[in-house]
Amino acid sequence: MKTGIHPEYMACQVHCSCGHTYVTRSTRPELRVDLCSECHPFYTGKQKVVDTAGRVERFQRRAAATAAAQKAQQAQKAAAAKKAPAKKA
Repeated sequence: MKTGIHPEYMACQVHCSCGHTYVTRSTRPELRVDLCSECHPFYTGKQKVVDTAGRVERFQRRAAATAAAQKAQQAQKAAAAKKAPAKKA
C-alpha cells in the first residue's frame, strides 16, 4: 500500500436515535445513525415500522387508492349489469 494516501483509522463514537451509544473504529470521529442493534426489529423481535423518506406512508396511500379504484370499478360493473336487459334463450 502507498503511504500517505489512506485516511486515518481512529476510534469512533456512534450515537443512535434510540439513545444508545457505543465505540467502534472508522475514518470519522463521530457517527449518528437511525437504527442500531439495540433498537432494530430484527435483533429485538419487536414489530416496528422503519420509515425512510416516507416510503411506508407513500405505499399505504397507493394501496388505498388502488383499493378505492377497484371498488369503483366493481360498482360500475354492477350498475351496468342492472341496466342491461336480460338475454332470452
